[in-house]
Amino acid sequence: MATVTITTLLLTLTYSFLTPKSSSLTSEQEKKTLLQIKNLWGNPPSLQSWQDNDGSNNDKSSTTHCKWTGIYCSSDGFITNISLPNQNIYGPFPHSLCNLTNLTHINLFNNYISGQFPVSLYECSKLQFLHLGANFLVGIIPSDINRMSPSLNYLDLSDNKFTGNIPPNIGLLPSIQSLFLNDNHFNGSFPVELSQLSTLQTLSLAYNPFAPATLHAELGQLSALQTLWMGNTSLIGQIPTSFANLSALRQLDLSMNMLTGTIPVSIWSLSNLQNLYLYANHLSGEINGTIGAVNLTDLDISMNKLSGPIPEDLGKLKNMRGLAMYDNNFSGEIPASIGLLPMLADIRLFGNNLTGVLPPELGWHSKLLSFDVMDNRISGELPAGLCAGRVLTSVVASNNNFTGRLPESLGDCPTLDNIQVYNNRLTGEVPAGIWSAVNLTTVMIHDNRFSGKLPEKIPWKISRLEIANNRFSGPIPTTAVNLQVFQAANNQFSGEIPADLDGFSRLEVLSLAGNRIYGRIPGSISAMRNLNTLNLSNNRLFGEISAGIGSLPVLTNLDLSGNELTGEIPEAMAELKLNFLNLSSNQLSGEVPTPIQNRAYEHSFLANPGLCSPSPILHLRACDRQSDRRDHISVALILFFVFLGLGLLGTALLTITQVRYFKRSMDSVDSTTWTMTLFQPLDFNEARILEGLTERNLIGSGGGGQVYKIVLGDRAGETVAVKKIWNSRKLDSKLEKEFQAEVRILGSIRHANIVKLICCISNVDSKLLVYEYMENESLDRKVNEKVDVFSFGVVLLELTTGRMAHDGKDYSSLAEWAWRHVQEEQLIDDAIDKEIRDPAYMQEIEMVFKLGLICTSPESSRRPTMKKVLQFLLHNNPTIIVGNRFDDEHDVATLLQTKRGSRHKSVSDSDQFDDSCTSPV
Repeated sequence: MATVTITTLLLTLTYSFLTPKSSSLTSEQEKKTLLQIKNLWGNPPSLQSWQDNDGSNNDKSSTTHCKWTGIYCSSDGFITNISLPNQNIYGPFPHSLCNLTNLTHINLFNNYISGQFPVSLYECSKLQFLHLGANFLVGIIPSDINRMSPSLNYLDLSDNKFTGNIPPNIGLLPSIQSLFLNDNHFNGSFPVELSQLSTLQTLSLAYNPFAPATLHAELGQLSALQTLWMGNTSLIGQIPTSFANLSALRQLDLSMNMLTGTIPVSIWSLSNLQNLYLYANHLSGEINGTIGAVNLTDLDISMNKLSGPIPEDLGKLKNMRGLAMYDNNFSGEIPASIGLLPMLADIRLFGNNLTGVLPPELGWHSKLLSFDVMDNRISGELPAGLCAGRVLTSVVASNNNFTGRLPESLGDCPTLDNIQVYNNRLTGEVPAGIWSAVNLTTVMIHDNRFSGKLPEKIPWKISRLEIANNRFSGPIPTTAVNLQVFQAANNQFSGEIPADLDGFSRLEVLSLAGNRIYGRIPGSISAMRNLNTLNLSNNRLFGEISAGIGSLPVLTNLDLSGNELTGEIPEAMAELKLNFLNLSSNQLSGEVPTPIQNRAYEHSFLANPGLCSPSPILHLRACDRQSDRRDHISVALILFFVFLGLGLLGTALLTITQVRYFKRSMDSVDSTTWTMTLFQPLDFNEARILEGLTERNLIGSGGGGQVYKIVLGDRAGETVAVKKIWNSRKLDSKLEKEFQAEVRILGSIRHANIVKLICCISNVDSKLLVYEYMENESLDRKVNEKVDVFSFGVVLLELTTGRMAHDGKDYSSLAEWAWRHVQEEQLIDDAIDKEIRDPAYMQEIEMVFKLGLICTSPESSRRPTMKKVLQFLLHNNPTIIVGNRFDDEHDVATLLQTKRGSRHKSVSDSDQFDDSCTSPV
């Protein structure tokens, strides 16, 4: 009897464990589970509707919770779907969630769910859809991940902080169709077992720092695969030829890797392929074979080493919308058939070796948005129909051999924002309509042969006008309210500078050198409070230098040489912090103000016979001070004898010290062979620096050189840090000029987060960079370029948001706050500083804000190089970045990257799910 009882008990217990839990929870109990989960999450405001009815309803099967935020139930009152994206939920994943045994859908996208992968999900036996993307999950993906529900078809763990390997058992999920593991910290490998997922349609592994590995050829077995996104995953080797079997493939993104070899001919035969992104690799060779992928809409193979002609077959791609082949070695002519493509909106072919003429039909058959063929050898005229579709925003054709006139149609282009055609041989007058274009912000047409006159008032939106080295004539404009850069040197402008310069209040750079401007410098120049560069050299200006120049608070470069200016140099100019000053070849007189009598300006006052200086440094005649000498002769005699004795004693001591010192430290350093470039007035010369390069002053060293701390005097501020950089070879003259240009730029930068460059001292073997010394700081932070990029990004975010680098509100830093702001899909406008929130510049400001985001990416491997940042700033049209999310463009890949899927919106976002009881789209 006892035996039967024990056996019955065991059977009962076994049955209870095997019975589905749905039979053990009533609808009322499911509601209590939800309230427990709400409590676990700290009762967030977003779940305010999750309220118990305090027992007022005696019906224990009450289903009021089915109307709570994010809760969806079946017809019999059991919960099947929990959808709570973007709800600011903090805390761990609730292990009790799978007590709701009828759950098929869980969506907790973009919250603050923390902890490791919740293995309690194994208990959700009916689960079909799981979205935990954009949270704070850490650790590894469990090796037994295959214990998930066999019905699971959608799994999104993207944008978390998972590390290690992707486990091989993930290949045992029998029903999976969409798998998102991108934007994590996986630093191991991705398994070949992924090729076993026969139902897989979307595979997203991008933006993970995997160990370098080749693409598994077995991935070619995924016959149902429609999207493969593996950008920035450390891929090496060649693209497998087995990819020819991916007949269902619509998007292939292998960008920003280290792939080599040619693009397989088989890739061009995938008939369903719509988006092909192979940019920023090391692919080489020509594009061979027939292009059978006739459904291609976007092709980006830029930033590789591809060569040969652009295939004529591209003219067959009637759906082609974006064509990016820039920064390669393509040669020959652009096929004329490309100009006939009916959908072509964006063409970017800059940075190649293209020759011949542009397709004359460009713009007539499609609504062209952006056109960039900069840095080629293209000749002939610009096509007349570039703006025939009347939506063109940007024309960039600089550094080519174009001739003829600018197309008249550009003067009737309402959307035109950016014209860059400098360094060509274009002639004639600029179409009159250009000067009335309502959206035009950038005009860079310098170094051509343009003629004609400028309008009296520059269009209000234009912020950059560069027309130097042309043949423009007539008076200069009287008003340019938003102009920031006006470079018009070496033209034929005449007349006087406008007496009222209030209309130029935003100007930062003004260069009118080498024209025929006459008259006086107006006192109203003080209204240009943002001016940092003023060059009026080689004109016919006369009269005194306006004292208003001395009140310009940020002026750092001033050139008034080659005029007929008279009178004394205003004392107010001595208050300026000038990096460059040139007043030579005028008729100035009197004594140079004492604060600027130093070696930094030793060539700034030449060819002014009336100027004098008591200092021989300036190469001027000595000032006549007879009357002063008579008035103070008695004092001078006394001081002479006092200081004579002190001087003799000091000289003797100094001579002994220097002789000993130079015998030890200067045998290998001859100061006469060094060149010194100054960025601010100094009271020391190169010898003072060179003699301090001793072992006792050494404070750091690295692969590039050594860093010294040199005390120049006893006063505060007379300590500098000197970084000595060795050259592996002697610089030729071209590289030397480039180095000097770069350090001049560094010397002109003034920012609280950037250490100040004081001067550069160089010879053929090494360079000395002299900085202000910062206690407890380090000059070796000039070390990882990605760190420099991050710092640059922080500066951009400071400029656009008006916040300090450490001002992240509830977050640890400004960068973290900015990233979270975008991830929460808040309006970018709300992040911009109210002081600069001008509708006329919002597109440009948003572009700088987004560039700051990418430069401050948490993973250094995801940040662009400064070269790519520069390429974006030089070649891209800021009006292309629109809306409050990143758009479809792709010049700097990460800049336009969306948080879900590829930067081209290729993979599923959380909005694919309808927040109902239906299946995901």
